[in-house]
Amino acid sequence: MTSQDDDKLAERLRRERDTGSVDSTRKEAGDKGYTSLRNQLLIATPSLDGGIFKSSVTYVCEHDANGAMGIIVNRPSNLVVQDILADVCEQQPLEDVTANASPVLVGGPVGLERGFVLHKVGAHDDPASWASSLRVCDEIVLTGSRDILIALGEGRGPEHYLVVLGYAGWGAGQLEEELAGNAWLTSPASTDILFSTPYHERAGAAAKLLGIDLASLASYGGTA
Repeated sequence: MTSQDDDKLAERLRRERDTGSVDSTRKEAGDKGYTSLRNQLLIATPSLDGGIFKSSVTYVCEHDANGAMGIIVNRPSNLVVQDILADVCEQQPLEDVTANASPVLVGGPVGLERGFVLHKVGAHDDPASWASSLRVCDEIVLTGSRDILIALGEGRGPEHYLVVLGYAGWGAGQLEEELAGNAWLTSPASTDILFSTPYHERAGAAAKLLGIDLASLASYGGTA
């Protein structure tokens, strides 16, 4: 993994604002045999036995020939969403928005001072209404602008969301090398896993989609 430049990430979010869904298994033009893992889950195998990625599940938000960016979705911090909203909202966050008591997640080792909201698109939501968003697929958007946090604090944001600090980043070819080294299993993304499954059950639930019991994997086992 590598520390990607936060400004480049912000520019990518701005550049891809208003785009439609992208097939997560699309072939990139001019890159023979390349397959994007956008809108997929990376499940850490036992070979990743230390650090923030141990037993992690990472949602891949972007993956192309230049590298990849994702959000760890099962690593709660000691902060709660209310703490973040209190810092950014013009008024005190509404106490009756019960989801504000949810933990803030550690999204990865890069840019831990940078906040994101990974959210599900509702029937009446318009992802283009946020200043800086990346539409990962039809159902899921990653937003990195302050306006969505203000909306959450005022009780008018998306219904299903994760607030995260930091992200996981890979340079060109790095994720592919890790996959070849059996560091990760890949699974289709599931909104139930992202937004409903208890954090400590997400790795097992994602592996179960593949018919795999993580507990049965040896430290050298698994294929990605």
